[in-house]
Amino acid sequence: MTDPPLLSARGLSLAFDRVPALAGVDLDLWPGEVLAVVGESGSGKTSLLNVLSGRLRPDGGVACYRDPDGALHDVHAMAAPDLRRLHRSDWGFVHQDPRQSLRMAVSAGGNVGERLMAAGARHYGDIRTVATAWLERVEIDPRRIDDLPRTFSGGMLQRLQIARTLATRPRLVFMDEPTGGLDVSVQARLLDLVRGLVRDLGIASVLVTHDLAVARLLAQRIAVMRGGRVVETGLTDQVLDDPQHPYTQLLVSSVLQV
Repeated sequence: MTDPPLLSARGLSLAFDRVPALAGVDLDLWPGEVLAVVGESGSGKTSLLNVLSGRLRPDGGVACYRDPDGALHDVHAMAAPDLRRLHRSDWGFVHQDPRQSLRMAVSAGGNVGERLMAAGARHYGDIRTVATAWLERVEIDPRRIDDLPRTFSGGMLQRLQIARTLATRPRLVFMDEPTGGLDVSVQARLLDLVRGLVRDLGIASVLVTHDLAVARLLAQRIAVMRGGRVVETGLTDQVLDDPQHPYTQLLVSSVLQV
């Protein structure tokens, strides 16, 4: 990689009631790259995502973000208002349950518009135009711009969350099981949508998933976690086609046997 990493972590550690969730995790993410973090439940992948995004403070180690001017910032040393501002502008977060991100009593267009306003947009007509364009981009009928999210299906809610998150064109998006809980047909359509948007916008992303097929489709690199540690990392196809660590071999073989 010729550019410096967009996000770097060194020695991240975290424990809950003395049970380790992260144990000395090192990680780098480059601009425009999608890194998948995979592993079984309890492996530490969601804890890692929450620490990297500043939602959880680690017990040890450091996570640093490089801003558009090239300055490096310790995520957990940032003042709370600065971190919130970062999440409204350069960063985005896509939850498995879109209800964690969306305001269910606000219209679909209003949900997208709120994100735009938080980033500084003020002209109502422009905001509505951009919101309409984003609904179309995520395959939601723009005539539903004034409908409440509670009238949407699960797949539509996830697409609305993606529109809200990407409307400000963030440099970095954290994704936590973005297709989890959806029907297979809906999941496939959503994956194609996410892959296209990430590619077209040049977004970097840390993607947490238990689904190796999702990792293969979306991510250039993969990190395999077990017991709070990254046990193997590398190019996605290389790791999944020729796994070196016994745990990765077990994960891959269990998928092949299904």
